[in-house]
Amino acid sequence: MEPVVDTMPIGELLDERRHLLDVAHWMLGSGIVAEPVIDEAYREWYALSEHQRDRIGAPRAWLTRVVGSISLARLAPSYPGRDPQGPEGSSGASGPALEDDLDALWAEALDALTPAERATLVLNEALGGAAGAPVGTAGPARRDRPGPVDTEPLDRARHSLRVRAARPTPPCVEDALVDAVRQACADEDADRLATLLHPDAVAFYDGGGKVRTLTRPVVGGPRVARSLLTLLARHPRTTVHTRPVNGRTGLVARYDGQVAAVICLDLAGSRVVQVWAVLNPDKLRSWNRPRA
Repeated sequence: MEPVVDTMPIGELLDERRHLLDVAHWMLGSGIVAEPVIDEAYREWYALSEHQRDRIGAPRAWLTRVVGSISLARLAPSYPGRDPQGPEGSSGASGPALEDDLDALWAEALDALTPAERATLVLNEALGGAAGAPVGTAGPARRDRPGPVDTEPLDRARHSLRVRAARPTPPCVEDALVDAVRQACADEDADRLATLLHPDAVAFYDGGGKVRTLTRPVVGGPRVARSLLTLLARHPRTTVHTRPVNGRTGLVARYDGQVAAVICLDLAGSRVVQVWAVLNPDKLRSWNRPRA
């Protein structure tokens, strides 16, 4: 099957975001201010053209540099709202995530550094010294975005909705078909999965610019199958179950017990015609709230 560019397994997708959050947290001393830094870094990533992104051999390292650059800029005395003594409520002490990874000596050493010194040291450690290049920005992110999205996938999507309305799937068939998709993904059976998809199936991946995922629809049964198998790749810490989603049967994928993706499947007869995968952490907050 032809590879689908920018598809990532759920484990890698969440690990990358957690890594970037850790870097920003360590540098700025606050998890609260780390979140907008990560959002800004991903905005810079998506501001690149597809050709520019394709030329970046190590996206995670690139994003780490961008997070470092943004964090250093926010540590500058001239940054609006910056407290010269450091982030409010932070004495430079490491949070629980850092203490789990570093011994007491390392934590005490970080506490003794100024915010700027701590930022430079942590960024160097995060890049593993592989980046012999200075910590500057990865080049000002150019704002030339990809051209207009091809309307063909949207036309196919509208067509599939019309098909689905004309050929409704009974609930019992829906349950069996969704579970068959889950099992094919669990078995990593590309051929079986392809037979469950309509040849013109379309998949949409909603990352909301908060995680690195596909930005254009994936068109065609084989390509949709490949993208699903990559996203739901077998991993000891990844689980996929059928669950009610918006009043119908869907798939819920968890990583380390956290809901990382909610997938809705639109069916026509005995085939899947559309896949809607929600990966945006903001939209998944309600799925991860503790039950009362």
